[in-house]
Amino acid sequence: MHRRLIVRLTLVAALSLAAGCASAEIGDECGTSGATDECVDGAICTQISSGDPVCRKSCTEDADCGTDEACNGVSGANTKSCQPKTSSKK
Repeated sequence: MHRRLIVRLTLVAALSLAAGCASAEIGDECGTSGATDECVDGAICTQISSGDPVCRKSCTEDADCGTDEACNGVSGANTKSCQPKTSSKK
């Protein structure tokens, strides 16, 4: 009886840890601007003006981004991400 309970609790704990370690998708909030280990492969945590940082697609030039995005530098990193164009950049 106790053994089954321990096994179930261990399984629940392991699944909870695995879910907590999952990388954030592009567009999801992340913790530290410039961090790549918080986001899925090919993305970087990016602070865009005010608000919480979010995972954005990494890029090297504007052509890597959507038509409403520009490839700009990321605070805290020596890399760039696809960021929404401001009205002055359109």
